[in-house]
Amino acid sequence: MDKSFKQLLQESFKSNDTEEWLDVYFTRPIGLAFALMWIKIGVTPNFVTILSMFLGAAAGWCFLHTELWWNVGGVFFMLFANFCDSTDGQMARLTNHKTAIGRMLDGLASDVWYFFCYLAIVIRLWNEPIPFTDYPWSWVILLLCAFAGFYWHARQCQLADYYRQIHLYFLKGEEGSELNSTAQEQQLLDAMPKRKWGPFTVGAGDHFWDYLFHSFYIGWCRKQEKNTPQFQRFFRELKTYYPTAADMPQDLREDFRQHSLPLMKYTNILTHNTRATVLFIACLINMPYLYPLFEITVLAAIYYYMKYQHEHMCSRFALRAR
Repeated sequence: MDKSFKQLLQESFKSNDTEEWLDVYFTRPIGLAFALMWIKIGVTPNFVTILSMFLGAAAGWCFLHTELWWNVGGVFFMLFANFCDSTDGQMARLTNHKTAIGRMLDGLASDVWYFFCYLAIVIRLWNEPIPFTDYPWSWVILLLCAFAGFYWHARQCQLADYYRQIHLYFLKGEEGSELNSTAQEQQLLDAMPKRKWGPFTVGAGDHFWDYLFHSFYIGWCRKQEKNTPQFQRFFRELKTYYPTAADMPQDLREDFRQHSLPLMKYTNILTHNTRATVLFIACLINMPYLYPLFEITVLAAIYYYMKYQHEHMCSRFALRAR
């Protein structure tokens, strides 16, 4: 690699529009340093992704305890899990070693981290009294964490990721975005050779992991599309006149980017850094219930505001697509 560290770092960003300042100045540089080290000793991106899952699980184990030093340890384990999550993508881009199983593991990694953190909060508070009462949290904390994790966490990250990919499509075109549709995913699945494995249909031969990835990913795409009706209407009309991003007038692409850009800060808030910071503080001050409450109140409000603004923007742009 003949490029400087600064050049490699810039190339590791998906775009300057969508990167959060904490990632630009902290997570990405550290992740790239680790990436260069792992590449030098021959470690694969998938190994690093799996390592991040174990680090996230270790963070959950630490947050299970009430002692301050345990919680400080949980913060460090989660930070290193996030460095690994940044590292695996940078390694894949630097080595051009991108696989379907790698994409699956990368999408699964943060879910594993937060699953163990939610579980730790439930166990930690189960027998503790609810503030200002003598009643233990018991099933209340289980239901609260389940609602925050399985419903809100998933919805918030899903929509934030989709809006980023939409922004990248107008900024960089198809090659710089992963704006995939249900129809595209279905075509890919239909074209793959298949075989029966008991009651299940799986990809045959070398297509096993590709088929498994796209089988799950099509459901992800379907939920994103269902949640964005105004964008879907706008995008269908846009594709009628401009089949690819390169066919679009540059002023339309730039205008959409300028209107979408203010919403990127909300997509960042709804992903990792903000929620991790709140999780750290809540555990360090021994009030871990604040984290799921934050998700279902503050982050939920941001989610609805972001969705309203994006859908309203798309309804206006639908007229310009004609």
